[in-house]
Parts: sequence; structure tokens; C-alpha cells
Amino acid sequence: MIRKFLVLLGVILAGTAALVLGFIITNPWDRLVPRKGGEARQPRIIIPRERERGELEFDSPAERMAYEESINTKIALRDGEVMLTVLTQDLDDDPIEEQIIAYRQLPEAEGPVRIAYVDYDGEERLYRRVWDSSTAVTRPLTFSLSIRDLIGDRSVCIVVTGMDSRGAHTLTVFRRPPGAQSSGEEPFKKIADLRIDGSIRIRESDRPQSYQRGISRGASFPIAAYGHDPASENILDQVEIIYTFNNDTEQYEQSRITRAPGPQIEQRRLQELLSGNPGVFEGFIHDLWYSVSPEGTLDSRRYIHFDPANREITFFGDGAQQIFNWQNSSPTRYGLYVASQSISVTTLRRTIDIELESVESIRVKVFEDVRLKISADNTWDGSYRRAGSAKKGGQESAAQSPYLEARYDSPLGKISFAPDGSFEIRSGDNLKQGRYAFFRIEDREALELRPDREGGRETYQVERSGDTMVLSRARIGAAGIRKLNEGTITLTPQNRP
Repeated sequence: MIRKFLVLLGVILAGTAALVLGFIITNPWDRLVPRKGGEARQPRIIIPRERERGELEFDSPAERMAYEESINTKIALRDGEVMLTVLTQDLDDDPIEEQIIAYRQLPEAEGPVRIAYVDYDGEERLYRRVWDSSTAVTRPLTFSLSIRDLIGDRSVCIVVTGMDSRGAHTLTVFRRPPGAQSSGEEPFKKIADLRIDGSIRIRESDRPQSYQRGISRGASFPIAAYGHDPASENILDQVEIIYTFNNDTEQYEQSRITRAPGPQIEQRRLQELLSGNPGVFEGFIHDLWYSVSPEGTLDSRRYIHFDPANREITFFGDGAQQIFNWQNSSPTRYGLYVASQSISVTTLRRTIDIELESVESIRVKVFEDVRLKISADNTWDGSYRRAGSAKKGGQESAAQSPYLEARYDSPLGKISFAPDGSFEIRSGDNLKQGRYAFFRIEDREALELRPDREGGRETYQVERSGDTMVLSRARIGAAGIRKLNEGTITLTPQNRP
């Protein structure tokens, strides 16, 4: 009996010793408590639950992962810091990703947006904030962050664009100097800090195959800044300032100034449109705008429709339609700076710089989130002319308006289309209202209905026979427009005898 008790006691003591030894070796508290100034990794408790109404929906696991990556930081921010966005990427060619976090201080309402660099400490086994700096952006809704190789030597450059409190466009570039990590220097050095009352653009160009394969360097990209010409009385006269990278000083420096005369527009109308009130310029661009080709003619296959009343922007080109939610407008010296988000791909953002070119034309520059580009080339930059405007270059525009004014009888009830883009379907005591738009997909005409109450969108392929239209439910995808097997709806004009 005593022998059995001693054996049992030995087993218990051996097990206890093993648990204590395992605790000492693994030391789980080391993961939660920071050492030597490091940031503590925060534990998360995940509770399964059903999706609540109003939460974001994702079309694929990849889109959900991209969204979660855009909001999850590797460290906890300090008191008073509010995150704007985070970019997760391998920036130093090691197996572990780093982060660039954009944030602002709550007490500083007009203060600059700041960025922090977060790296992994292999010895401490945790992520730490190793560097941060301020940018020239003070309006968070205009902020844009990207990583590019501006110099052509495959060095990492953090490019920050946006606007400041005075309405000027800004561009701040931080470069990771070669060998900075091994020499103990700061991981990033500011090489450009530009502000101007017009617009700033990086003139990217194709680099040779030898650069793509890592054999040789590529040319550095120049930066072009456009601002008001102080020597001219015409508000639309501009100066173009070119900045190029100086290898000796390792800074972007001014290399050329060129004067660019603008069109002569009646000054009272010009001052009204460029008064600094975003609502005035929104009302001016509230229309359908077709792209102007290099020859000066209108291209009805590519257009942008600005709908500030419903906070939507529609891009149509290459047989595909993209709709973006209009999030915010910021006035600029020459027009408007708009932040938008795709309604289909929630992680895709676009900022649009719209400048007044004439009373019937605008100049558009689109900045797309480089982390999730949906096209290789940015095809939206250029001049646009208001639909239905006078002929240009000796050719009349063959553009078709997305709206009409007509009433139809149909199996759904009486349908009314208004020229302001609204529709009504009345059947007995039932009334359905919303927005609509006619557009073309390749060589086919389509109609999109957006009911107010039900939500969602209804897409139809349109076939015309005189004044009569036959609608077939359809779906738009990568292969174009495809009919669904749901029968047809015939619309007959009410004024038909």
C-alpha cells in the first residue's frame, strides 16, 4: 500500500516539474510584456457571430483579406493617435513583412498627418515602431499612401499625397537609403516636400527589360507641379515646374519652369466656379462628360458621369462600367479634389483631381490605390467635354445621353423616365422609385435601375424597335453583358396611338 502511494506521489511530482520547466522555457509572458522599449503585442479574442446589418460584404476571401490587412496594425497606437490607413509589405527583403502606418494626433485638429515605420525585432520576437515623421498633408480625407521606386535603383520610396489646410496640393517622398539598416542610420530620409496651389504629378515612364530583370538601373521619375502664374492676371494661366532627382544631394530639385497660358473665360463666371465652395463646382460638373481624343473629337466609348446629388461617380470604358461612392470633396484653386470608393470592390479607392479647362470642358487626373489596381494603365487621365455640347474639330458628337423623358406601359406597370435621372414604376397602389441610366456595353445597350427602398441594382439589356423597348434581365461581368433566362419586358410608349 505504501509502495503504491510512493509511486503515485513520484508521478505527480514528475508531472509538476515538467510543467514548471515548460513554462520557464516558453515564457508566454514574454509575448505580452514589452522589453527594452518594444511595443507589446496585443492579444485578440475572436467571438464567432452572424454578420450584422450594415456590415461590409465581400465577394471573395481575397477581398476580405485585403480589407483586414488595410485596418490591422502590428502594434498598438499610443494614446491620442488615430489610424488612417496601414500598408503591409516586405520593405527590406527578409521573410517578415513590415508596415507603414498613417495616423494623426487627436488634439491637433489642423496638425499634419504622420507616418510610422514598424519593423520586426527578431531578438525580442515582437514588432516595434522604429521611425516616424510628419507629412505635408493636413486633410486626412485627401490622404494617399503608396510605395514606389522613383529613383530607379530599386530603393523603397514612400510617396504621400494629399492637401493641406490652405487647399494646396502636397507631395512628400521618403526614401530608404542604401545600407541604412546596416549602418544604423534612420531607415528613411525625406527627399521631396512639395506644396503648390495647382496639382502635382509623378511622370512615370516605362523602364527597360534590363531593369525589370534586375540587371541595370532605371531612369528616375521627374515630378511636375502646376500652379498659378503670378506674373499673369488670368487665373487659369499656369507655370509648370519640373523637379528631378539629384544623385549628389540625394534630393529632388527644381530643374525647369515653363509658362502654360490658359483659356480666356469671363472673369465673373470664373470667380464663381472657383470661389472655394465645393458645392458650386459640384453643381457645375453634375453631368455626363465624354473623353476628348488627342485629335480633339469626342469619344463616346469612354465617359465619366458625376452625380453629386446621389454621391456617385460612374466610369465607363473598355466595355465595363465602374461605380464609385462619392465620399468627400475638397476645393482647389482650379477645381475640386474628390475622394471615392468602389461600391463593388470595397478596398479600391480613387482620388480624382478635377480642373476647370473651359466652361464646357474639364481636365481629370485619377489617382488609383496602387495596392489593388483593376487595370494596368490609368486610362482616365485627360480632357473631358460635356455631353451634348457643340461640335469640336468639325465633327458632331454622336454621344447618347444616359437619360430621357418618356412614359411607357409595361407588364410591371406604368414606367416614367425623367431627364434628371429618376424613374417611377406605378402599378395600382404600389409605387417604385429610384435612379436609372442607359449606357452601352461593347455594341449593346443596357439599362440600370437603382430602386430607393429595395436597394440593389437591376440590369437589363435593351433592344429597340422604333419607339418600343424590350428589356431582358442581364448580368455584367468580365465577359461583358449576358442575358438571364427570366423572360422579357416590353415597354410601349403611352402616347402611341
